[in-house]
Amino acid sequence: MKKVILSLAIITATVFTSCKSEGKKETNTNKTEVSKEMATTGITFGVRGNCGMCKSTIEKAANNVEGVATATWDVKKKKIDVSFDGTKTNAMEIHKAIAASGYDTEKSKGDLNAYDGLPGCCKYDHSMGMNQ
Repeated sequence: MKKVILSLAIITATVFTSCKSEGKKETNTNKTEVSKEMATTGITFGVRGNCGMCKSTIEKAANNVEGVATATWDVKKKKIDVSFDGTKTNAMEIHKAIAASGYDTEKSKGDLNAYDGLPGCCKYDHSMGMNQ
């Protein structure tokens, strides 16, 4: 067992040593990637809706906002989890985009014309809670 651990330590040290000898270009690329990761923000908020079709429309609206990396709406919880680049957009822009598709969010009322165009199964009770 000690030989296996020692062997792994030697291999790891060799890999790190060989990586150091590569050019500065690698280092700069890594710094850029770290900067992008640091700009990523995650939020969760309530969105009214009913079904799988709602899920598709809500997620599409959020994902169409420039800078949004991922958007996943939970049908049962009536909540959306969004990861986005804070240098390209902000939470309110995401709320507005979802509202423009006809769905109420915690901070923005859904566009009534868009709501009227939703399929019947997507017509939700405007008094329904979003924090279930």
